[in-house]
Amino acid sequence: MQRRDALKLGGLVASMPLISNVTALNLMADELNTGLIKNGKVLTGAHWGMLEVDVKDGKIIGSKPYQKTSEIYNPLQYYTQDMVYKTRVKYPMVRKSYLENPDDPKPELRGKDEWVRVKYEDAIKLVANELKKTRKQKGNTAVFAGSYGWKSSGNVHNSRILLHRFMNLSGGFVGSLGDYSTAASQIIMPHVVGSIEVYEQQTSWPVVLESSQVVVIWGANPISTLRIAWTATDEQGFKYFEQLKKSNKKVIIIDPIRSETAQYFDKAEWIAPRPNTDVALMMGIAHYLYTNNKYDKDFIQDYTVGFDKFIPYLTGKEDGIAKDTKWASDITKISEEKIKQLAETFFNNRTMLMSGWGMQRAQYGEQPHWMLVTLACMLGQIGLEGGGFGLSYHYSNGGVPTAKGGVISGVNSASVGIFNKKGEFVGTSNGAFDKNGRFVAKTNTDNGTGQSWLQEATKYAFPVARIADALLNPGKTIDHNGNKITYPDIDFIYWVGGNPFVHHQNTNKLRKAWQKPRTIVVNEPYWTPTAKMADIVFPATTSNERNDITMTGDYSNMNIVPMKQVVEKFEESKDDYQIFSDLSKAYDEKLAIAYTDNGKTEFDWIKQYYDGAYKQVKSIPDLYTEMKPFEEFWNSNKPVTFSSTPESESWVRFGEFREDPILNALGTPSGLIEIYSETIENMNYDDCKPHPTWFEPIEWLGMKDKPAQFHMLSPHPADRLHSQLSHTSLRDKYSITDREPIWINEKDALNLGIKTGDLVRVFNERGQILAGALVTNNVSQGVVKLAEGAWYDPDKNGLCKNGCANVLALDIPTSKLANGNISHTALVNIEKFKGEAPKLTAFSNPSII
Repeated sequence: MQRRDALKLGGLVASMPLISNVTALNLMADELNTGLIKNGKVLTGAHWGMLEVDVKDGKIIGSKPYQKTSEIYNPLQYYTQDMVYKTRVKYPMVRKSYLENPDDPKPELRGKDEWVRVKYEDAIKLVANELKKTRKQKGNTAVFAGSYGWKSSGNVHNSRILLHRFMNLSGGFVGSLGDYSTAASQIIMPHVVGSIEVYEQQTSWPVVLESSQVVVIWGANPISTLRIAWTATDEQGFKYFEQLKKSNKKVIIIDPIRSETAQYFDKAEWIAPRPNTDVALMMGIAHYLYTNNKYDKDFIQDYTVGFDKFIPYLTGKEDGIAKDTKWASDITKISEEKIKQLAETFFNNRTMLMSGWGMQRAQYGEQPHWMLVTLACMLGQIGLEGGGFGLSYHYSNGGVPTAKGGVISGVNSASVGIFNKKGEFVGTSNGAFDKNGRFVAKTNTDNGTGQSWLQEATKYAFPVARIADALLNPGKTIDHNGNKITYPDIDFIYWVGGNPFVHHQNTNKLRKAWQKPRTIVVNEPYWTPTAKMADIVFPATTSNERNDITMTGDYSNMNIVPMKQVVEKFEESKDDYQIFSDLSKAYDEKLAIAYTDNGKTEFDWIKQYYDGAYKQVKSIPDLYTEMKPFEEFWNSNKPVTFSSTPESESWVRFGEFREDPILNALGTPSGLIEIYSETIENMNYDDCKPHPTWFEPIEWLGMKDKPAQFHMLSPHPADRLHSQLSHTSLRDKYSITDREPIWINEKDALNLGIKTGDLVRVFNERGQILAGALVTNNVSQGVVKLAEGAWYDPDKNGLCKNGCANVLALDIPTSKLANGNISHTALVNIEKFKGEAPKLTAFSNPSII
């Protein structure tokens, strides 16, 4: 409230020509009572849950979960102090060669050059000037606002939306389509079931526990991945998986890796097919069901289209190859007897097919979930209690009943700015200035709380996993979901809230592509590989150094959580909101007024979003909740909790569709589930047919002339959020020989002369990395597991000393339909490392002048 009152004081603002109103007011507030707790416990939120943070003498000394919902341990919740104090960027930094001459910045020295500490004001002016220069010389399509990644929790300090808001207002930018997690499925599923599906609510867990007789966890690892959520996890998914285990229902786990989930369900049946062969396994099951007349003809007739066009392919009439159990067994290395047994089990029991996303992060990744839906249609249980399929039980606690209450909104990405002939900002396509000089805008419906990167930022947007291809090939035209996309000539990249040098495939190819643009700017709290490969770095605050607000439960909307500032800002770190407010002011005086909506501070936004939810709650008759006015809520240091309803607890996905497929038609052209898609048929793609199809991957264990010996799977890590937390002391608990661990089957390790604790070189034609060997029977023979997310740490010969899996991954698209990444399609070789182990520098500061 004191910060809001400070808006009335204009003298300090007027005396600071560069720094924005937001910055000036924050400086003023620091002289007043900030409300920071110097000794005690502070409630905040993170992707890994609501946290109670212990503070002593103004320093974080520890953290723990605010509340426990199950006995399943979440190790991510105990390292908040490392997130604030380790591997931080302390000051605004500019790469030496870039600072000397931005027009000849020697991009080949990115990652090698020295860094120069500069004044914040100078860095702001430099970015504003170079952005203007890029737009003047090459146009807005030369500006790419990447910002893909798991930005911090919080609806105000949403770094990606804040970046897009600035770029939109200052003139526009090139955005990206899709994401790395579900690119293939989020394109194919609308053609099949009329919705994106991978981010949709699932059949309610209470229904599953009551009605499902068999639960199949297919290519998912929820005991690991439910440690996090897009907003902040409500951890209710753990509770329900715990109840599933205690229920003694039949659980089948299909995965080449005996994951943390398979180990948790110690009595479950573990089936380990060859990687990338899930489609063949599903087709073998489907062929058995069809030829034995054990499928639901009525469901096929009433709720689907195209089954009759798929059957000739399944039976082999189309291509002479019957997709029977023998065919499937030869490909998957699962016995015919087991495939038949699975078919019988699925058909004779109410079966819930819980699928993960790993199977679609492979070449031809559009096919697995399409075929999964087709198999579920044959079982005829879609829309019934406890039956059908679900694609997000493993993500953000899908299936947890949705609570009835208020939902907070978030900062929006604004509309495109309009400039006059003099180059002065005069307003936006969504608003202008009134006679008093205040910016007046219409309501923008993008609240920034969802998967906003799924929306097309501009008409020049291209699939996010094609970033290296786009940088290397400006002007190239690609096919994408029935359209043509031409890559722009990108010369200016601004990246926030992400770490592309860890999450993009074929890192050496990306490194080459990263040398093409003239300017790369990064807002980053830590010296990540991406920060080290930039030209200009602004030190950004972590979520523990600012105030914000979030909700827990992406599907449940269970809690509204005050994300209170825990400690002072680290060194010269600044909030992304402040950085972009200042950039707006440096770009044009009036633009800053529009960006901040007439000078709003973080508390103005927080209160606005909370008050909106409070108004929603008060408008619901007979809703019992202890939701208080904002001031009481904020001062209480407690979350607001909402409860589920009988309706949400009994909700069944596709239940309304099953009840009446005409009144509740799906979003497909036919309104039904499309096993055969005429829309895709008209695209005439050779790598995505109009029905589910088995394609042989470019690299897999069944190929005749393998370029390498082992199939590498790089799933989500159990002890990180992708690359987040990688630099914390949690790493000490899982690293081997101070490197990323690689799981190797016992028989394979014996043949290689490798034992647990050995340092090994993992390599293929794309690159090489070092890893620590973990010899185990929890991975299939011929398969190795190297979790993604380890920070890229190359030596002078290109050897990643820290075990970044994407150095070894392929960077080609899933198909012309979705252009997703294929990180799980990769063969590698392994050998025991000889010689002295190189020093790890992944978490060290670069050379600084």
